Amino acid sequence: MPELPEVETVRRGLLPAMEGRRITRAQVNRPDLRWPFPPRMADRLTGARILSLRRRSKYILADLSTDETLLIHLGMSGRMLISSPAGRETLGEWHHHHPAPAKHDHVILDMEDGTRITFNDARRFGAMDLMPTATAEAHPLLAQLGPEPLGNAFDEPYLAARLKGRNTPIKSALLDQHIVAGLGNIYVCETLYRARIHPARKAARISAARAATLVPLIRDVLAEAITAGGSSLRDYRQADGELGYFQHSFQVYGREGEPCVTPGCTATIRRIVQSGRSSFFCPTCQR
Repeated sequence: MPELPEVETVRRGLLPAMEGRRITRAQVNRPDLRWPFPPRMADRLTGARILSLRRRSKYILADLSTDETLLIHLGMSGRMLISSPAGRETLGEWHHHHPAPAKHDHVILDMEDGTRITFNDARRFGAMDLMPTATAEAHPLLAQLGPEPLGNAFDEPYLAARLKGRNTPIKSALLDQHIVAGLGNIYVCETLYRARIHPARKAARISAARAATLVPLIRDVLAEAITAGGSSLRDYRQADGELGYFQHSFQVYGREGEPCVTPGCTATIRRIVQSGRSSFFCPTCQR
């Protein structure tokens, strides 16, 4: 699944193409993705101006001039494609030409400047929904989310209090979206490696002081990944862009059997399965 940095990278890539712009035409090419689309979605989007494009956890939220908010979830294989038209001027008017939609181009937004935003999702695990902006935070996908890991509400006392007495592994606790929103498997593995905490250690057995060290490490890991994602973005005005996953160098994730990168450590990275997900760690450095 795309994790917070990937979704934030997609949001930032979409910003210049969408924020402040009007949707002149919306096309919805099937009745559903993971769930059915809301009624009359194309009609409700057509003509609306995107006032702001924000992110909550792993969801992109577009607040519209119609007092509705469009929720976008990339799912496992969803991609946002930005295409600039081959424009040509005829009798003082611009005519924009885009190729016909591809097989998995499920939702298409044509913006007022001729840019086309396409939601392409081969496996259809993504989702889109429309809701009143005033009550967006009460949407079933958003209502139970914990604080943003990069926000002010996620601080050392908060995390220490949430981990206290929890008999689950620290990895499971950090993946719990009720505790902190948007953290996924990759970046939790990376954070625990930096914190020198074994992923199977019970959350309750981590001291408040040690739990407090996790907060800046989580922020660092996410910020570095967002920076890496930003460097992989191309300016959509100069080239057609595809927004989705990006390559990023990890210290433990996906490195089973490879040497630990900590200077002086001679161990190799191991993998265990926790709750159906792979955990990568150094058996020497992490306790």
